[in-house]
Amino acid sequence: MTRHPWFRALFGSKGNMIVTLLMIALFAWVVPGLVRWAFGHAVWEAANRAECIATDTGACWAFIKARFALFFYGTYPVDERWRVHLGLALLVVIGTGALFSHRRRGWWLLALMVLVPVADAILLAGGMLGLPAVPTERWGGLMLNLVISFVALAGAMPIGIALAFGRRSSWPVIRYGSIGLIEFWRGVPLLTVLFMGLVLLPLFLPNGVNVDNLVRALVVMTIFTGAYMAETIRGGLQGVPPGQAEAALALGMHGTQVQVLVVLPQALRLAIPGIINIAVDLFKDTSLVSIVGLFDLMGVVGQSVKDPAWTGLAAEGYVFAAVVFFFACLVISLGGSVLERHFSSAPKESKS
Repeated sequence: MTRHPWFRALFGSKGNMIVTLLMIALFAWVVPGLVRWAFGHAVWEAANRAECIATDTGACWAFIKARFALFFYGTYPVDERWRVHLGLALLVVIGTGALFSHRRRGWWLLALMVLVPVADAILLAGGMLGLPAVPTERWGGLMLNLVISFVALAGAMPIGIALAFGRRSSWPVIRYGSIGLIEFWRGVPLLTVLFMGLVLLPLFLPNGVNVDNLVRALVVMTIFTGAYMAETIRGGLQGVPPGQAEAALALGMHGTQVQVLVVLPQALRLAIPGIINIAVDLFKDTSLVSIVGLFDLMGVVGQSVKDPAWTGLAAEGYVFAAVVFFFACLVISLGGSVLERHFSSAPKESKS
């Protein structure tokens, strides 16, 4: 019997057809029940879990509504949350400029990597410019995930660039030193180095000197991410044709100028997909800081489901966290796609 083209495109072979039909049947069995639980029988208004159970048998989203501010700000003072909003607005505005501006994109990126971390640190921490100080113990929720991931990524870029060039250096001390750092940090689990930063670092500090837990986590995650960034950027450096550097040297440019002004921009363009992948992984990995005493979104959810008034609602809390993480990672991926389209549309050399 002759198969129609649409049949071959949809199923391919009989085995693929069976698998496809089984998957369709599985979705038809699971999805309606999930929709009924999440929306059809969901409870949006309740004072506690008992009221949710008494009202309906679906998801108790009233729990999310009651804890919404805690999930996003932690215990950051209510009267000072305008600082969080202003810091986020600054990040969005400058980040949008870096993505969509067709002129002076380099300045936008520089402001995103340097100005935004400094300005947001002043806003969130306070203690200067007339702003009341807010200890990092009160930072939490999604705000903490954003702070850690953004600061770690901004710090990892220069570390990754330095290690990538160091690994390609002709000086054995620099080359093998860079290789050792990269392989050590890539070969140790992130959770292990987080514990090392929390437990072992104070042992090497003078008596009376203490480092904030958030600072320790930022340092560890920045160096850890920098090691992965180094290999991604090194791959980009290897993808730049040698003729580019040779042509620049022939024009009289110094070796450092060639690497910084000619080779590195092209390498970063080639490394954009890998850098975005690292950014997505980094944002998800920030959930590990809850294990070392920092209450990010996952940590706050874990504490909230232990509240006697809302006990037993772990499913709703973790589903909400999963949705938030999904959309945050989606935004990062879309931003990377914009950068890829921009740089792929840049003028290319004409082939003779």
